[in-house]
Amino acid sequence: MVTYKHDLENVDWEEMKATISQDKFDNGRSAEQLKASFANSYATCIAYAGDRIIGTARVLSDGICNAYIVDIWAFTPYRHQGIASTMMRILLDKLQGQHVCLFTDDSIQFYKKLGFTERETCLEQIIGKWLVNT
Repeated sequence: MVTYKHDLENVDWEEMKATISQDKFDNGRSAEQLKASFANSYATCIAYAGDRIIGTARVLSDGICNAYIVDIWAFTPYRHQGIASTMMRILLDKLQGQHVCLFTDDSIQFYKKLGFTERETCLEQIIGKWLVNT
């Protein structure tokens, strides 16, 4: 049975880091950086099979008109079971009235099924060195 948590109590950040690394979803953040990323989010959703983390999703938002969805991930052995869709619906329900954006080169059809429209909008810049915030 899959459960979905919206709070960050008792999250095993080391386990999350290890599992996303094993699943090749790791972007280089340490366990502490993952914890800070999720803590600084507008809303989060973490999927569990028992006590094992098998999915993540979070949203950054001003709470009024703009939101950005990031870190959508379902552990490979649990894909195609509706876990990512459920996490997305949970987050989207919290974003009424907001323009919601996400950037990805993967799973475009998945996001279209959830109502997203593909656009060609993004400018980017990394300030300083990636993941070095001091």
